[in-house]
Amino acid sequence: MKECRTGSLVSIDKALDIFELVATSEEPQNAMSLARYTGMTSGKTLGVLHLLSDRGFIEQSKGNGEYTIGVRGIRLSQAIINNLSILKYAKPVMERLEKEHDEAIYVAVLKETDVFFLDMVDTEQTIKATKLIGQSFPFFSNAAGKVIMAFEPRDYLQRYLVKLGRRQSQVDIESFQQEMQTIRDTGVAVDFGGLGDNVTSVAVAIKDYAGKVLGALTLIAPSFRIIGERLEKEIIPSMVANAQLLSSRFGYAAI
Repeated sequence: MKECRTGSLVSIDKALDIFELVATSEEPQNAMSLARYTGMTSGKTLGVLHLLSDRGFIEQSKGNGEYTIGVRGIRLSQAIINNLSILKYAKPVMERLEKEHDEAIYVAVLKETDVFFLDMVDTEQTIKATKLIGQSFPFFSNAAGKVIMAFEPRDYLQRYLVKLGRRQSQVDIESFQQEMQTIRDTGVAVDFGGLGDNVTSVAVAIKDYAGKVLGALTLIAPSFRIIGERLEKEIIPSMVANAQLLSSRFGYAAI
């Protein structure tokens, strides 16, 4: 069993080597040169190439059979760039919001059907919600996921629900659709309890020049502090204004 696991890890390592070389090379690569690069046999190299091609990470030219980065590989690289850019530009905005409201501020992105909390600026309050940095949650369970989903194309919701599998039963489709419309109208999502008992999250979308949602700027705090006029007149207007400022760094212009 140990040898099998070791062999599998070697294969994964070689596949990553091939993908990295194809993705970073200025010239297309052929199977023979890739076999020499990895030290694998031609048969094993072709097997890896077929797998990467089937997954869309690389693609083969019909003319000469050489390999270049595929559509999925390009999307992956773009997602990495976007995440790095979000972290770079979001940090000063997050720090400003934390100072203004004295609450934890996060930036979150959508990964498949889950929201992933990339980074945070924590509050110095004694009573605060559990840190969520590096954790992921179903998109329907919190404000960050809801605000991202609200601004996706309308048919995306059905696609994401299919991906949820058995978790789909946790979503009341009709009420969720109504909530999505409210979020689109107001530009903000507020969730009570989705990230834990007595925890409130307030999220606004970060958009790029084409209006595509890159992630969500999110305030997370104990519910007893996020109530009434403080939520409606202080936190929500501030979150919306700062999200627009952050989005402008990506070329977004609110109409």
